[in-house]
Amino acid sequence: MISRKDHLDTLAVSLLLACCLFWGFQQILIKTTVGEVPPLWQAALRFIGATFLLWLWCLARGVKLFERDGTLRAGLLAGALFAGEFSCIYLGLRDTTASRLTVFLYTSPFVVAILLPRLVPAEKLRPVQWAGLVIAFIAVAVAFSEGFSGGTTSRQLRGDALALAAGVLWGLTTLVIRASALATASAEKTLFYQVAVTALVAPLLSLALGETWSLSYSAYAWGSLALQTAIGAFASYLAWMWLLRHYPATQMSSFTFLTPVFALVFGVALLDEPLSVQLVLALCGVAAGIVLVNRRAPAPARLNRA
Repeated sequence: MISRKDHLDTLAVSLLLACCLFWGFQQILIKTTVGEVPPLWQAALRFIGATFLLWLWCLARGVKLFERDGTLRAGLLAGALFAGEFSCIYLGLRDTTASRLTVFLYTSPFVVAILLPRLVPAEKLRPVQWAGLVIAFIAVAVAFSEGFSGGTTSRQLRGDALALAAGVLWGLTTLVIRASALATASAEKTLFYQVAVTALVAPLLSLALGETWSLSYSAYAWGSLALQTAIGAFASYLAWMWLLRHYPATQMSSFTFLTPVFALVFGVALLDEPLSVQLVLALCGVAAGIVLVNRRAPAPARLNRA
């Protein structure tokens, strides 16, 4: 029997902050490596490596990945949704800007907040929590507002639609994991379905798009791929799966708004990008939103009897 909590404790908050911090840094890694390693081939290498690392981890810890436990259908569905999300992200980046894609992608927490309580009533958000979610989203939109300046072309609209689809698929992946047989599966097995399916899909999509495959890259590119694989696609995603088994997914989703903001912070610190007023406002807005989403419900008042 899994012990579930109705709020995020210090351990959960620490893990979520660490994950979002690295995912923000990972965006910088991908951005600075994509000129040398094509995006979908980069994703293929990441997830093939993550699948291998996860298999070794499970072998060492005695975690059974292939026993019959009723999770196959839900696991394959989660894997397909996960692979579809990344495919939409990379395809969307061909047609729209990273700024626009980021805003549409982070509609995902709303998908979780709207749909998950229909299947898991305990995940329902109160009005003040909904307000926090909206504030955090608006803060991200403000941070990336410059990407919406100028006219919108039909190609950009296609990219925006793919980004929105990626956000929906991300939310649906969380929904399947939280509301199916995967809710009681090990974090390792839940993640294995996702990385293994993506490891199969990404190379095929890379070939279909005509990307050039190679293994002759610079030390920086291999270092970037190693970090994206070992920490990004393996360790941080494994931590996320573990958190989904023990904590409210709707509250966890609010923390993902930190990822794009952290990416902007790393851009300022590492790539000498300008520190804008929008970024400062975004940090404050996302922080305020997270506080509201994770605010505990007031305890019911007790009636005093004379």
